[in-house]
Amino acid sequence: MDKKSLTERDICTKFITPAIQQAGWDIQRQVLEEFGFTAGRIVVRGKLHSRGERKRADYLLSYHKNMPLAVIEAKDNKHSLGAGMQQALGYADTLDVPFVFSSNGDGFLFHDRSGTGSQIETELNLDQFPSPEELWQRYCQWKGLHGQAQKNIEAPYYDDGSGRTPRYYQINAINRTVEAVAHGQDRILLVMATGTGKTYTAFQIIWRLWKSKQKKRILFLADRNILVDQTKNNDFKPFGQAMTKIAKRQIDTSYEIYLSLYQAVTGTEEEMNIYKQFSPDFFDLIVIDECHRGSAAEDSAWREILDYFSSATHVGLTATPKETKEVSSITYFGDPVYSYTLKQGIEDGFLAPYKVVRIDFDKDLQGWRPPKGMLDKNGELIEDRIYNLKDMDRTLVIEARTQLVAQKVTEFLKASDPFQKTIIFCDDINHAERMRQALVNLNPERVAENRKYVMRITGDDQEGKAELDNFINPEERYPVIATTSKLMTTGVDAQTCKLIVLDQHIKSMTEFKQIIGRGTRINEDFGKYWFTIMDFKKATELFADPAFDGEPVVIYAPEGGDSPVPPDDAIEGDGITAGVGPENDPLDDQEGGSKRIKYFIDNLPIYVIAERVQYYGPDGRLITESLHDYTRACVHKQFASLDDFLRRWSDAEQKKAIIDELAAQGVMWEALAEEVEKKQGQPLDPFDLICHVAFDQPALSRKERAEQVKKRNYFARYSGAARQVLEALLDKYADTGIEHIEDIKILQLDPFSQIGAPMELVKAFGGKAGYNKAIHELEDQLYASEISA
Repeated sequence: MDKKSLTERDICTKFITPAIQQAGWDIQRQVLEEFGFTAGRIVVRGKLHSRGERKRADYLLSYHKNMPLAVIEAKDNKHSLGAGMQQALGYADTLDVPFVFSSNGDGFLFHDRSGTGSQIETELNLDQFPSPEELWQRYCQWKGLHGQAQKNIEAPYYDDGSGRTPRYYQINAINRTVEAVAHGQDRILLVMATGTGKTYTAFQIIWRLWKSKQKKRILFLADRNILVDQTKNNDFKPFGQAMTKIAKRQIDTSYEIYLSLYQAVTGTEEEMNIYKQFSPDFFDLIVIDECHRGSAAEDSAWREILDYFSSATHVGLTATPKETKEVSSITYFGDPVYSYTLKQGIEDGFLAPYKVVRIDFDKDLQGWRPPKGMLDKNGELIEDRIYNLKDMDRTLVIEARTQLVAQKVTEFLKASDPFQKTIIFCDDINHAERMRQALVNLNPERVAENRKYVMRITGDDQEGKAELDNFINPEERYPVIATTSKLMTTGVDAQTCKLIVLDQHIKSMTEFKQIIGRGTRINEDFGKYWFTIMDFKKATELFADPAFDGEPVVIYAPEGGDSPVPPDDAIEGDGITAGVGPENDPLDDQEGGSKRIKYFIDNLPIYVIAERVQYYGPDGRLITESLHDYTRACVHKQFASLDDFLRRWSDAEQKKAIIDELAAQGVMWEALAEEVEKKQGQPLDPFDLICHVAFDQPALSRKERAEQVKKRNYFARYSGAARQVLEALLDKYADTGIEHIEDIKILQLDPFSQIGAPMELVKAFGGKAGYNKAIHELEDQLYASEISA
């Protein structure tokens, strides 16, 4: 047998798997082959999308099902023993495993990240692969787990037999937390981006600690009633009869798992403090969902509960740890034991990417000064000063501005999908109501179909609040548009929300992250893969702040204590009015406890002076330069010259491979086509888009290229069905582009299906090889003038 002729899969089957098995690994229970651990990043192409490649480890080895220990990266035998090591080390970083192997079938290169061996890298023969027990003991040595602590982390996950298992980052978060508890750590923080399954992660943590009897009585605290109910009925359902929800009444101490809205166990009167019916040492684990909301503040109701149960282990969950001078999640809980960011979630394909539509108005940017003695519509004398963006809807209400925001939102919905779930964040309840009215009047047909097409969902409106469940339910069409202030900022699982409108002054990074999180969930069943942010108040400038997706910085300054000097871009407040619970919105015009003066003007015109679209780039940053310049830079990174591009294009087995490669590097094909075609007037091929944008060549439309081929009488050499197919393919190219004609499945569609069955059509070319050859020749003809020049 010539080893060099074997494929990578053959090397795995014939050499690597037998070596692992011989070392004592249970292939069914302890070994996962071709373990895909990401979903593949979503690449948006106008109204279409595609997924990038999933990351796959050739082998993932676990001692216990829930404890990954090692990855193995395999290569064919033409590669060296260590050729896959760097790739494997990248996977090991992501999967949080200490032992890394690379193999070409001759043996293994072993990289020990744990520091428990005599050297970092060692070459091993096929019969020297370590046993499960050896790696497990080295893992425990690395983690400092011995005796009872080692037994404590061995408790399995909950498995209902459905095949649902935690994602890799949830496994990391669960294991890090369980290990921290085993080490006796009593304050633990987990930071996970919105939409990444914090509640399911919390359930698995609690399940393992409960089943191993490390923690016998557990309290799960959340800040919204809907979250407590969702948790009880969904992720926590397996706890069954051991679980109860605390209400404002006499409590029953016979349960083991308690869920509570924190408002339900606190009150201003001593007798209302239900939690004091429990003894201080009753709970040995408290899990605080959305812990940025109040538990880290010394004077909060949450903190009062946590201080009472101070002997318990406290685990805080949040997407946005809060770090201000007054409040510090990290000072209370410690540094996060694990973080999974929005950027990583988008990169892995578990969270939805976004584009930003930024719209600027003249009065916002240029400012406006009232004529002397001007009265507003209510007869109030308007203070003589310059009003600009920071005043809009807070100090100065220009009714035409509200109308123009509503108009731009309506135009966007009509041009894309008028029934895409939309949240409009306003400055206060009054603003949310004005926005609702403007949208109702701009969408009379939709409102006539159903009065709930637009709803104000704010804390003061019972009917609006009652529609919150329907808004977030993917099965319910109405409401479509929700205008709100603070109520929907956090904890609202709006899986199908495709449009987020920011007409609110947002200065708090915590609040901004929470708002953006309303759109980051993916729901493939309902076609939700990405979302759009429309920004009218420059809120998206916070994307450029390092704090948006970076490590939180502690700037806590307790009264009378020392603290680091806050950086210039330190986060301000949390934007949530003091004393207002998360179940409510801030009441209308209150600010700092005093009535804010607000002027209403009904006769001042407003105009759009700038409108631009920004895209989420491959590096996680918004692309702020022109799409033309950005594309040019992307292409020049891949191709040194026009000749280089033409050569690669000509040599490519499939042009789609180059198109996808450039998409992965950040080329926004649909957006670019839309921009260029506005000037050209006709649809362009990706080939022409690149030649024109990156190399300043004149562009031919797809139709012009197709006509050139017809003039050359290229089809004369074919007859019958083969000629009909090629002529139809050329027409398809003119209509839809090069990618579609490269896919053999096109033969199942009209007009090909009218010519004959796919198998018959392929036979007309003498078989599949002949058909593929004809497609390549057709492509050569399409690009003949440039390629041959």
